[in-house]
Amino acid sequence: MYHQKHNIILASKSPRRQELLALMGLKFEVVLKDVDESFPEGLSPAEIAVYISEQKAKAFLGKTDEIVITSDTIVALNGEILGKPTDRAHAQQMLRKLSGTRHEVFTGVTLAKNNHLKSFYDVTAVFCREVSDEEIDFYIDNFQPFDKAGSYGVQDWWGLVVVQKMIGSYTNVMGLPTEKLYEALLDF
Repeated sequence: MYHQKHNIILASKSPRRQELLALMGLKFEVVLKDVDESFPEGLSPAEIAVYISEQKAKAFLGKTDEIVITSDTIVALNGEILGKPTDRAHAQQMLRKLSGTRHEVFTGVTLAKNNHLKSFYDVTAVFCREVSDEEIDFYIDNFQPFDKAGSYGVQDWWGLVVVQKMIGSYTNVMGLPTEKLYEALLDF
């Protein structure tokens, strides 16, 4: 059983991550810092997610004795990284690519305290049925998925209607692999 001995900072504005931490029974505050989310060439999707998560955590190193949790979620389709859409046309393009395919969702997570970092990642395979352009437009109009990697949220209409199955953690696709996070907190 994890007994929270330290204050926790969640360095994420994602309401989904905040909801997941609260559901885990953790008490935390949200603190945001601007971080460059670019990454070196040649990294795998898992390495990118961990790299960006660590960059976010390094902004807190040596500045607090609280536990800081940072994360980054990457959607990859056949090696192509699908980030957050820049506009409606970009979201349409990404969702068309995901239609009828299997893709992977990688979330890198870093725990930081004082000058110590602990990072890990999780990966989930997601299978989507084919969707029409009309369904894609409906989804974008009604769910505004512009703050989500891959242009969709697994917890909303897309996840309920389009996602046929997943292999791996559901919460990982939401943006925070809670099972692995809990285990990491036990040892941190």
